[in-house]
Amino acid sequence: MSTHLYLLRHGQTEWSESGRHTGVTDIPLTPEGEQQARRAGAVLARLRNTDVPPRLVMTSPRQRATRTAELAGLHVTETTELLAEWNYGDYEGVTTPKIRETVPGWTVWTHPIPHGETAEQVEQRAKAVLKTAREALQAGDVVLVGHGHFSRVLIAAWLNLPPSQGVHFGLDPAGITVLGDERGDPQIRRLNVPAWEEV
Repeated sequence: MSTHLYLLRHGQTEWSESGRHTGVTDIPLTPEGEQQARRAGAVLARLRNTDVPPRLVMTSPRQRATRTAELAGLHVTETTELLAEWNYGDYEGVTTPKIRETVPGWTVWTHPIPHGETAEQVEQRAKAVLKTAREALQAGDVVLVGHGHFSRVLIAAWLNLPPSQGVHFGLDPAGITVLGDERGDPQIRRLNVPAWEEV
């Protein structure tokens, strides 16, 4: 496959900076997050190294994602809830250390989330996104602008791994990941390229 799937995580928000789980809450980028998004756009352009626009640009409907796409210079062709962040239910806005005060050893990858999504539900959304992306990849690059935990599940799904394996893929605010394949076998071409890196 000569085309690639690019994942762009949204820039910094107050909650991402403080470690609070941010699923459905629609909060804006910080000024630093806006700068990260602009720099990510420049990095993405260098990674793609072509004047041909992406075949498909999909984004989560949360403003932190749509604003990142805008500042990165992307023309969004589809906005979908399928790309939304993990629904953290009762843990929305709560940090992992706080959750562990009552649930020792808790992680999003290994423990239930009361009134939130299961890992399997997030995986099903990721697979639905990848189905659309793979179809578009036949005609050009695809860019997905979304969130940290969801994108990590998406990377696992691309590699045919269970969602819990997303724990192994770091993805910082405004980080870019490039997915592709080698003779039909899915692979990670680049992981978590920071918004300040010279490519």
